[in-house]
Amino acid sequence: MASPTAASSLPFPRVARAGLAPLIAVAAAGVTVGFFAFYAFVSRVHASPLAAELVFLISLPAGVAGALAAWHAYGVYFARRAGISVEQALWLDAVSWLMLLVMWVGFLRPFGAGATGRGIAVALCAFAFVKLFAAARYNRTVRDVSLTFLVTRVAIIVIAELAAVVIAQRPGLHVATSSNPALAVWGRWDAVHYIEIAVGGYYGTDMAFFPLYPLLIALLAKLTGNHLIAGLLISNAALFFGLLFFYKLVEHQYTRAVAQRAIFYISIFPTAIYFSAAYTESLFFALTVASFYYIREHKWLAAGILGFFAALTRVEGVLLAVPMALEWASSPAAKSALEYPVDNLLRPLAGIALIPLGLATYMGYLWVLRGDPLYFSHVQVNWNRHLAPPWQSITHTIKMLGQATNGVVAANLFIELAFTALMLVALAIAIRRLSATYWSYMALSILVPMSTSSLMSMPRFALVLFPMFVLFALWGARPSLNNAIVAFSLPLLGLFTVLFADWYWVA
Repeated sequence: MASPTAASSLPFPRVARAGLAPLIAVAAAGVTVGFFAFYAFVSRVHASPLAAELVFLISLPAGVAGALAAWHAYGVYFARRAGISVEQALWLDAVSWLMLLVMWVGFLRPFGAGATGRGIAVALCAFAFVKLFAAARYNRTVRDVSLTFLVTRVAIIVIAELAAVVIAQRPGLHVATSSNPALAVWGRWDAVHYIEIAVGGYYGTDMAFFPLYPLLIALLAKLTGNHLIAGLLISNAALFFGLLFFYKLVEHQYTRAVAQRAIFYISIFPTAIYFSAAYTESLFFALTVASFYYIREHKWLAAGILGFFAALTRVEGVLLAVPMALEWASSPAAKSALEYPVDNLLRPLAGIALIPLGLATYMGYLWVLRGDPLYFSHVQVNWNRHLAPPWQSITHTIKMLGQATNGVVAANLFIELAFTALMLVALAIAIRRLSATYWSYMALSILVPMSTSSLMSMPRFALVLFPMFVLFALWGARPSLNNAIVAFSLPLLGLFTVLFADWYWVA
């Protein structure tokens, strides 16, 4: 027979003590999740009536059981982090589960069943927002990150939507990723490729784009019913968690004030519009900074797993292996590697090996599909990119700028040169101010795109160069430099957001 202590650790007594109303709320949310899982199955799979009935009978109780289990697990975690009782944490968290009932709105008039994807998206956003609000009440880190996230994202969304309505779009034919103009704003340029891959798989030049982000879009779209909405949910959720990890990374090495400035500066960087669009920037930022966090914490396997997924998101993710190797080599683990080989040698080496495995996985896929494991690189010729010495990209851009007769083209070339110069100057200073773990990753992240004979998209690549924002945050301790960074970033962010919304090339 279980002891009283063991019995009290089981989920059901705790769940029961939270109260009947929260229990009913979470169970109703579980029924909702189960029903919509069943709905997604029957609307996408041609199953026999018997199979449909079996799925229905299984999905509802499975939804309830899954919701109750997830509610309890999160309640235990939240109680530990917030310093409150599990019962109180469960009661607070039950409110977020009520938000999932919003999914049913998609079936009500005047929306109709065609709006279920939007109903699911709204329900998931409300679910996350209520959890966020409760966490922010008890945790300062979550509060700081949430405030930065909400203030900057709301401003960008408002500017983009107004620009799309008030200002005429760039002349020409453009691909519409959604029939809804408010949504279509966030599906410009490369977003079209990610949506196409998620919908129909790889073909043609789309193989230049790595698979993790479109794969996640395809999976989430089975729930939301809309690929662009799925992409936006992934991007914005990834940004929030990326900022959270970035805050903790900087706070652990410096101070809370430096961490606050770091997440604010990266959120208002001129190309931060891409954090909210259907682009890989948010996901790549979240994975790389989370991997870095665990590298600095010497949790090698966690860092390697996140690095694996980063390398499946963009080719630059493979560069994480270098700072991880440097961090391990300078850590106490390396000095006692032979004494404790499993923890201090095999784990770090396994973590380092996992990172290039992400790239190798996609290369293996391309080898089977195209017979060329480097096809993702070779197809870059369609964008006038090829392997070349890094200085050639600068000289080539300066030459093109001198020959440019179109003002828009000249402006884009100048912006690319200016942001490249900013990154190189920051790197030169970072070598003296930051540890080798940071500046080595920064140097390689600049070197790789500069070795393609083109500076195209360098302003966007600068956005995920998070060690640069650590440097900015250190400078920002001086009010004059803080004002200069903000004064530089905010006007350009507004301009780039307007340009992006109206189909002008930004980065």
